[in-house]
Amino acid sequence: MARIVVLDSISQDGLNLLEAAPGIEYEVKTGLKGEELRNTLMEFDGAICRSGVKLTAEILEGNTRLKAIARAGVGTDNIDKNMATRQGMIVMNTPSGNTLSTAEHALALMYGLTRFVAPAN
Repeated sequence: MARIVVLDSISQDGLNLLEAAPGIEYEVKTGLKGEELRNTLMEFDGAICRSGVKLTAEILEGNTRLKAIARAGVGTDNIDKNMATRQGMIVMNTPSGNTLSTAEHALALMYGLTRFVAPAN
């Protein structure tokens, strides 16, 4: 059974996918930092995070169990990818996960400008 830790809040839809996946057990543990984060990661095979958690070299070094880090979002600058690679961990992200929301927001802003929504408020 693979153990996954969810380190930041993610949508219920994402948690439902983990719940339905066979052979996966997960725990949500948010707000961890420093030594507590390092020790927690030692107990899991995979981790899911967003930008709120910093997985530095000090946090990842010496972890022989963690095999994958999934970033729920585009950037991976909060993860020390060099250390993760040296430790044999795979770092992945979801580069197109928010594309539709970004496009919708851009269109909403354009519509607002053309209809003078902000000055009318």
